[in-house]
Amino acid sequence: MSERNHLRRKWFNRLMLVLSGCAAGLAILILALILGYILVHGISYINLNFLTQAAKPVGEAGGGMRNEIIGSLILIGLASILAIPVGLMAGIFVSDFASPKMAATVRFASDILAGVPSIVVGIFAYAILVRPMHSFSALSAGVALAIIMVPIIARTAEESLRLVPNSMREAALALGITRWRAVLSVIVPGALTGIITGVMLSLARVAGETAPLLFTALGSNFGYQGLTKPIGALPLQIYHYALSPYADWQHQAWAAAFLLLLLVLCISILVRWISGRRHA
Repeated sequence: MSERNHLRRKWFNRLMLVLSGCAAGLAILILALILGYILVHGISYINLNFLTQAAKPVGEAGGGMRNEIIGSLILIGLASILAIPVGLMAGIFVSDFASPKMAATVRFASDILAGVPSIVVGIFAYAILVRPMHSFSALSAGVALAIIMVPIIARTAEESLRLVPNSMREAALALGITRWRAVLSVIVPGALTGIITGVMLSLARVAGETAPLLFTALGSNFGYQGLTKPIGALPLQIYHYALSPYADWQHQAWAAAFLLLLLVLCISILVRWISGRRHA
């Protein structure tokens, strides 16, 4: 009887290993298909004109997405300026200053905020910024993207700070410096690799967001005209060009999708490299 149970557990273990391997292989296959499909359709339309020229009107061949590339970088930079200080300070507060009940409340709020659909964030930014300003703008788009980034940075920063040994905190306080100075001078540098990883993950998260930008940035083919004016971005242009009936625009949409995917892939590789250095 014991031998039968042993054989049953052995074969069940092998079955579950096979099923787990198949599930992992399926996930990798789906990723490979997405990457391959976009690569085949998009790389052939990537050229110097695509990167350096502005979009052209309907009926004119050529053109590119220079303004949209610059617009995406501006929005990501603006969102980073707004989100990184807030997310980092929230993580520091929860890790080193908050009471257990307050820390649990902030964690819960961060988890809820991280799970809010991006289109809801876009509607919120539209209600509090676009309507009062009576204009779509780069500022409202940056705020919407920053709201998405904050919980990711906060949770990652908190976990990274909690991994710093308590002995470092005690040694810093034993020198007679204040607690906030110990956190800024000793604890944060000790967790810097993890914090940078969280920031990079949040950047990868918002780089391809389209829904919030539909309600905030609106899109523009005229380049950056100020924080209070509409602005173009790669995800928005992909959305508009993919729905258009013009073959040239559809080809450019594939090229922009490849460029955006390449950006996210580079950020993900950088995150893995930073994480590898952290655990080395």
